[in-house]
Amino acid sequence: MQLLSVPDVPEVREGDDLAAVVEDRFELEPADVVVVASTVVSKAEGRVADLEAYPAGPRAREIAGRLEDIAGESKDPRFAQAVLEESTELLMEAPFLLTETRFGHVGVNAGIDRSNVPSGDLLLLPKRPNESAARVRSGLEHENPVVVTDTSGRPFRHGQTGVAIGYAGMPASRDYRGETDRDGHELQVTVQCVVDELAAAANLVSGEADAGTPVTVVRDWEFGDLDGSENLHRSVDGDFVRQALREWSYDE
Repeated sequence: MQLLSVPDVPEVREGDDLAAVVEDRFELEPADVVVVASTVVSKAEGRVADLEAYPAGPRAREIAGRLEDIAGESKDPRFAQAVLEESTELLMEAPFLLTETRFGHVGVNAGIDRSNVPSGDLLLLPKRPNESAARVRSGLEHENPVVVTDTSGRPFRHGQTGVAIGYAGMPASRDYRGETDRDGHELQVTVQCVVDELAAAANLVSGEADAGTPVTVVRDWEFGDLDGSENLHRSVDGDFVRQALREWSYDE
C-alpha cells in the first residue's frame, strides 16, 4: 500500500470544487482511495463561523463559568454556545465538553476547530460528512472511494489520531465474523473499521499544524471479498461507555 500526498493544495475557500482541486494536481488510478481532511471540506462548504454569531444563553454561560473555575483561565461562553448548537447530546460538561454531533460522531467540543482559520473564527465540522464525501466522489473521473477525516482523541489512549467522519464508495468496515483464524477457531466479534484505519494512515502523511497537505491518496489497497458494513458509529443501546457517562459527573 502507498500513501501519496496531493501536492500544492491551495487555501480552500467557500464554493471551491474539491474534486477539481485533486484532479488538477494528481493523476488518480481507478482503485485509489481519496482521503480528505474535514478542514478543507468545511471551508469549501462555508462552515466557517464567527463567535459573534453565537450569543451565549444561560446554559452556555453556566458551562463556561464552570470550565473557567476548573481551568483557572478565561472561557468564552459564546464558544460553549456554538458547541451546544452543533450537538445533539452533551455527554460531559467538565472538565471539558464531550458531545455527540448532529451526524453521530462523538468528540470534544463537537469537533469545532479554532486552528487554520482566521483569528476569531470557528471551523465547524461538515453538516453531513457522508454527503460531503459523495459530492467529492461524484466529481472524480473514476468516482474513487472518498473518506473524510478528522483528528480525535480516544479513551484510554494518549494523543490524537485520524478517524473517519464520512465516507462514500466503499463500506465502513470489513466483517470477519464467521471466518476462521489460523487455528480453525471461528471469529465471533471481529469487525475491522477500515475507514478509520485508512484515516489514521493518511494522517501520518497529511500531518498536523501547518503541514498543509490535506488530501492523501491510498494506492494498492483492496477491501477484499469479505462482507462490508455501513455502520460507523456504535449503537447507543450497545455503547456501555456512553451509558456510564450519562450517569457520571465530574467531581472537583
